Amino acid sequence: HILCGLNTRGRYSNSPNLQFLSFFAVLIADQSAKFLGVTLEKINWLSLVYMVVAIPLSFGSTWMLDTLGLRTTLILGAWLNMFGALLRFIGASVYPESLGFTAKYLLVMSGQTLGAMAQPLFIFTPTKVAAHWFPDHQRATANMIASMSNPVGILLASLLSPMIAQTPALIPELLLVYAVPACIVCFLATLGIRSSSPPTPPSASAVSSSSEPYLQGIKLLLTNRAYLVLMLCFGSGVAVFTCFSTLLEQILCVQGYTNIFAGLCNALSIVFGIVGAAILGVYVDKTRKFIEAMKVNMSFTALSCIAFSVVFLLQHQRTAVAVVCSLFGFFGFSIYPVAMELSVECSYPVGEATSAGLLFVSGQIQSVLYIVLLQSLTIRLADSPLSTCGDIVLSWKVPLMLMAGLCTFFSCTFVIFFNTRYRRLEAEEQAVYGTKPRAASTGSEDAPRSEDSPGSEDAPSSGDSPGSGDPPGSENSPGSGDAPSSEAACNA
Repeated sequence: HILCGLNTRGRYSNSPNLQFLSFFAVLIADQSAKFLGVTLEKINWLSLVYMVVAIPLSFGSTWMLDTLGLRTTLILGAWLNMFGALLRFIGASVYPESLGFTAKYLLVMSGQTLGAMAQPLFIFTPTKVAAHWFPDHQRATANMIASMSNPVGILLASLLSPMIAQTPALIPELLLVYAVPACIVCFLATLGIRSSSPPTPPSASAVSSSSEPYLQGIKLLLTNRAYLVLMLCFGSGVAVFTCFSTLLEQILCVQGYTNIFAGLCNALSIVFGIVGAAILGVYVDKTRKFIEAMKVNMSFTALSCIAFSVVFLLQHQRTAVAVVCSLFGFFGFSIYPVAMELSVECSYPVGEATSAGLLFVSGQIQSVLYIVLLQSLTIRLADSPLSTCGDIVLSWKVPLMLMAGLCTFFSCTFVIFFNTRYRRLEAEEQAVYGTKPRAASTGSEDAPRSEDSPGSEDAPSSGDSPGSGDPPGSENSPGSGDAPSSEAACNA
């Protein structure tokens, strides 16, 4: 699954992956345009097609994961990804004398589109894998490892693409380098993924895994007050990171920073983000403090965004810019796997892929809106003596102030208004202790309940459940050190 993640997506739900970034990297965009004989705008569409295709196909992908299971979905995604990578290589390898530039570009775009179709089939799998293959005290860590494979893909592509494609003639070699792992992953997925779930369920919720029907699950999510707050605020965070990673070079070049330095800052944000996600994943697995961890990290992410909007105005401050970018990644990236787990906890028993999928769609839609809005607010500068931007120099002061304001607003909204029960952990606790299950409605306490949801009117209230008086992470809460093991949960 991690190998598939390296080749299927990577924008922290918005960060480019190997296939995505092979054309997106700043240092090779011009090389690709020259090789394919098209404008830079058309090269940009080789990356934007991932966003355009992902939004409508996300709903079908979540339905496949929750209905057909992991095995079918991952194998289909691996084959689409492989065919897309091979088609790109074949299109770029046909010489202009035998095929016109337009046809070459269309073949490469067709390959990109296949890769874009594969992307949603992979991006929603971490929560599903964690829920079905790992016990409750390892789910957040498993989700973190699977989710952070995407930023690793970004980092690899950022380093490999400029090193390989130093001239336009080397573009086919670059696409071949990316096609090889896509073929290997397809082979491994087809032969190695034997089932959608293990023979022995690792947790009580996996034993009684029976998600709501797909359309009913969507309805419950859209009437779930806590989930809607999470979807809106997390989607805004995704959009902020999209703008950061997409526009960083254009922002820094105004003050004389080079493309290489901008790439270094992007890499630092990814590396420190992976470190932060690893630390936070282990922490929430041990303490069950999903909400507290999210609120603290979102607050520090907002502060880092404000700091970046100020520091980028300074000249000859490479260290300060690099430190702020590192902190931005450390706190921002680490939110992703925790948010995925929290989306399942506050919406159980809605399918894991469905709850994660709507978060992804929210992030993609807001990303497009944020990029369009920020670019529309730029002002062309008549003179900038330190600029390394070329002929067109833009002022990003107002757009970055707006970005910092939006990040702060939605972070405060989450901190103030988000609160929910850990519904999946409660269900597992009830299964372990043999108590009668509560109605596992999704959303806030007054949200509508599904007619088919488990539970009844005489189900005990939250105050009557075992350990309900203890906060998450306490000695009596599910998943603590003395809680019954996952084997006991399965037996129950």
